[in-house]
Amino acid sequence: MPSLASILIVDDDANICRTLSEILEKKGYVTTAVDSGHRAIELSKEKPFDVILMDIKMPVMGGVEACKKIRQIRPSAAVVFMTAYAPEDLVSDMVGESGYMLIKKPYDIDNVISVIEKYGGKGLAVTLVDADITLRNTMQNGLKGRGYSITVCKSGEEAIALAKAKPRDIFFLDTELPILSALETYLEIRKANPKAVVVLMTAHRQKTEEMVRQTIEKGAYSCLYKPFDMDEAVEIIEKIIEKKEKGRAG
Repeated sequence: MPSLASILIVDDDANICRTLSEILEKKGYVTTAVDSGHRAIELSKEKPFDVILMDIKMPVMGGVEACKKIRQIRPSAAVVFMTAYAPEDLVSDMVGESGYMLIKKPYDIDNVISVIEKYGGKGLAVTLVDADITLRNTMQNGLKGRGYSITVCKSGEEAIALAKAKPRDIFFLDTELPILSALETYLEIRKANPKAVVVLMTAHRQKTEEMVRQTIEKGAYSCLYKPFDMDEAVEIIEKIIEKKEKGRAG
């Protein structure tokens, strides 16, 4: 977990909000505290939070209902339910899904921090590799708006350098890059970052068919064909999150 991760605390008990905020901020986290599910939903529209600590029992709108609405806005939000009671049926249905956890009150702060470190960080770190600045900007804005950590590169060389410098989870890799081919770039990324998942992108299905086939045979995840809807990219990311979570659980 990087320093200064942002935490949204949602609890109608002002003392709990204040105590959690003080402890977490001393440890380097940035916290925002609100006393209702409605306010948490409004804040989630304005900005993505790395982790949401959500009380279950609140007046007007409970934590489970609020989280369902937040996940419609921020599909990758990491949500930690907090409760002094045994999980209700609704909570039991949600806990165990990607991005949901449950902590019983009174909680151990070390346990809270452990959960934050494990599940925080907007799910996955995503890198966009494309020479087209318009597409880069469109995807960057679209994915950032959905709560993902985004880095953009305009060439295969930049992407390889990034992979060597810092592990990334997903690369969206255009098939038509200057100098290095997508296949060459893919192989170098995987050499530097073996756990990275690479999704190809192309506007020319027939022209790049053979390269796409070869790269997928080498282990690339799939290919998006331009122009594609942003929801298609998000769906792929969510599937990768689900796969990673199942692998971690298994």
